[in-house]
Amino acid sequence: MSNEVEFDAIFRALSNPARRAICDELKLRPLTTKQLCAVFERLDRCTVMLHLKVLEQAGLVVPVRKGRERFNYLDAMPIQAIHERWIGPHAAAAASGLLRLKNEVQSAGKQIHA
Repeated sequence: MSNEVEFDAIFRALSNPARRAICDELKLRPLTTKQLCAVFERLDRCTVMLHLKVLEQAGLVVPVRKGRERFNYLDAMPIQAIHERWIGPHAAAAASGLLRLKNEVQSAGKQIHA
């Protein structure tokens, strides 16, 4: 799968508020599907499983079977890849612009007081 296709799957998975909430819960600790259903009482088991499937296909959730139980683990690496691709460079550019502005304001302030 190419990076762009992978990014599309990640963004599509995270576009749903219920799936983001599932990721938030799994960020704290791995949970079984049954435990997730208990957390999200408003969703039936089939809906939780469908959301988990989308998250798994996007690489955000890794299921691990332990006996009869399926534990769902959050894999934050795809989110980190998005950060490195888009957020990090934009944040660095914004910080650089703010530093330039600060220096210009300080320089103008010194000229006024001189």
